Amino acid sequence: MPTNEPYTDQELLQLLRQDDEQAFTILYQRYRDRMLVTDVHRLGNLEEAREIVQDVFCGLWKRRASLAIDCSLNTYLASAVKYEVFRRFAAQSRQQRYQQQVIRDWQEAANDTIDQLKANELRSQLDNLVKNLPEKCRIVYRLSREKGYSQKQIAAELRIAEKTVEAHLSSALRKLRLGLSHLFAFFL
Repeated sequence: MPTNEPYTDQELLQLLRQDDEQAFTILYQRYRDRMLVTDVHRLGNLEEAREIVQDVFCGLWKRRASLAIDCSLNTYLASAVKYEVFRRFAAQSRQQRYQQQVIRDWQEAANDTIDQLKANELRSQLDNLVKNLPEKCRIVYRLSREKGYSQKQIAAELRIAEKTVEAHLSSALRKLRLGLSHLFAFFL
């Protein structure tokens, strides 16, 4: 390609389709700054604008053999830059949504783990307190809470009065509530 003659965009595109690297260089030098100014204005970031211009020109070079431009090269490149900016904004938006979802999932998992640890601690403390109840209170409590017996069924099972069952159950619940009260303050 003779270098002294000015070429039109269409002539340069024709040479580009024939793998002429010098034609590509002329096009790059002709449009790079114009595209960069537009990009910086849209993005507010010079480095990212440079990357987009590079990407657009790399795409132009890769598609050089099959390039069919129905408008002016200036319009084509301006559109290519605009769509690349949109594509990057969409990708950033997807990335931000993904990161926010990961953070929410992590927080939920952490909260679930903490809740599970609290529940396990509460169960452990409750089991210890039940083991330390007086024998009759412990038996009445376990029949009531663990096996689901009614006070009447407990009275029949242990051959004691329902009032006695009620007294043992009240005593057990009072002692358990008192023993667990310090944990509730800790968990809150």
